[in-house]
Amino acid sequence: MTADVETISGPTPARQSQKEATRQRVVNAARELFDTHGYQGTTIREIARHAGVAVGSVFTTFASKGEILSQVMQARIDPLYAELDRVMPHLHGSTLDRLRTMFAVHIAFEARHMRLFLSHIAAAYDWTLSPVARPYGADRRLMDVVRGCVEKGVEDGELRADLDVADVVTLLMAAYAWTYRLAITSNADAKGLIAAMDRQLALIVEGLKPTA
Repeated sequence: MTADVETISGPTPARQSQKEATRQRVVNAARELFDTHGYQGTTIREIARHAGVAVGSVFTTFASKGEILSQVMQARIDPLYAELDRVMPHLHGSTLDRLRTMFAVHIAFEARHMRLFLSHIAAAYDWTLSPVARPYGADRRLMDVVRGCVEKGVEDGELRADLDVADVVTLLMAAYAWTYRLAITSNADAKGLIAAMDRQLALIVEGLKPTA
């Protein structure tokens, strides 16, 4: 009878609290492993062992490894976007200046945990991702900030009025993700990544300006 009542009314507060505690332990363990071993190099079994929970407990809490990574990244970047929401409307300068500032803030933030962000990018190419996972490109917040910069550039007459803004946003998102290859191929730090992104942004924005 007790089981029937619980099924009807939902989990008890104690059970819900235990589930949340397990969820947090899994997220914390996964963050450390993704940051040290990368996305492909980390297994669900290793996450469970590192979290001190059963493998089954991980699967009853998350649908996939990709969903775990999404939760890890969301917890990290929520404060970043809260700060960007506050700062971006007050940024002055050209479209190029605003884009450079915005991407520099992101790079400086993500470079603190480079392997973790590379895992986030890599997950976008995981065929087995569940629909609820949010890899790089699936979280609209970065794209919305980029779109805002581009749309303001069009509105101010700095960029061509006939631009396909969605295509430009995609181009900039691709350039940003591709720049991180330098962390692997050239051991680039945040300063090196920002310099490379600045050069690419200058080339892209120059090509988007109105023709005389």
